[in-house]
Amino acid sequence: MMTMDGARELGVAARTTASTVLAGSPRVAPRQLVPVVLSATRREAPGAMMWVGGLRVVDRAIRQLARLRDVAVVIADDGSVRLPRRLPANVETRSIEGDPEAAVERLRVELGAEAVVVRADTVWLQPARFDRGTQVVDSASRRAADAVVFRDAQRDTVGLVDRAFNQKIASMLTRLLLLRLPFAPAFVTLVAGFVGLYGAMLVADGTWQGAVVGFAILEAHAILDGCAGELGRVRLHQTVLGAWLDTVVGDFVNVVMILAVGLGLWSRGGTYLDMKLAAVAAGLTLFYIAVAYRELMRQGEGDVSKLRWWFTYGQQLKSFRGAGSRSIKAVILLGRRDMVVLVAIALAYFDQLPIVLLYLLIVAMVRAAGALGQLLAPDWRTRPPA
Repeated sequence: MMTMDGARELGVAARTTASTVLAGSPRVAPRQLVPVVLSATRREAPGAMMWVGGLRVVDRAIRQLARLRDVAVVIADDGSVRLPRRLPANVETRSIEGDPEAAVERLRVELGAEAVVVRADTVWLQPARFDRGTQVVDSASRRAADAVVFRDAQRDTVGLVDRAFNQKIASMLTRLLLLRLPFAPAFVTLVAGFVGLYGAMLVADGTWQGAVVGFAILEAHAILDGCAGELGRVRLHQTVLGAWLDTVVGDFVNVVMILAVGLGLWSRGGTYLDMKLAAVAAGLTLFYIAVAYRELMRQGEGDVSKLRWWFTYGQQLKSFRGAGSRSIKAVILLGRRDMVVLVAIALAYFDQLPIVLLYLLIVAMVRAAGALGQLLAPDWRTRPPA
């Protein structure tokens, strides 16, 4: 089954859980919160106040710790580091005086044997792996931490064109421009959506120049969309609303692009058949989108690549192994937005817009076939392996 870039990356922001107690069932004692001391004293102040990935190091540490469940964070504060006005629910401050090292140790002993001390001048990628952090003390270590953060933000890039071209440009734009501006990732997503819509309008114009420039602008839409995703990841600013907005905008642009190709062919002297084929491709794409959204909610996932499809026998698509897995992944790569737009640019340059429409129709048919199989498959085909 082919997928483009719709219905993706909802899970990072959406996967929060709440503890519940069923009526009539035995009460379960709540877990003991593990105390974590965040040392924000004059020892850490030089590095804690530096900026890495669009955030001060201390702010990044607080946001990372706020993501941990079953921990209670106490910030050891001697007034040397300016802290955020609003702190997460599991974070509180404790004023300390005197020698920072001795004061932090006394606080750790007070909180109990399980208490862990972390420094506010350290950047780490995994919230619970405090031993794998990069301590920021000067410009060189700040640049090293910045490089680590951006490298990690690009780790999940999947498409061939995205890896080779789009994400590199998106990362450069994010570093040089977007991190310096007070724009939320959701705003960049909306801008990318309008850019994609404008590109589709040029494709619908029906001229050779309009098609080539339109698909090039759609490539710019993909790059800006990558900027929005990377901006959210490096700033640790991933929300449910932003994730859904990114998904819906991306899927909307995909459908409009298909219709624009049909309208472009019709405008240059085609027939109603061109629009009918485009309408069929758009309808099949909408059917796939609806099923993908249903599966995201039903399986509790947020990334379409992590869904368990009927043809993966309970495995996540991203980590699918076994007979036929390479062929399936190759088909998926050919149907992703980055590959579709690149092929469309090349075909439009040689004035082969009818082949672009045929390509989009084939992609839509394969995606819809996979979605239909998901609806008809028995539950055991999508259960996780034992």
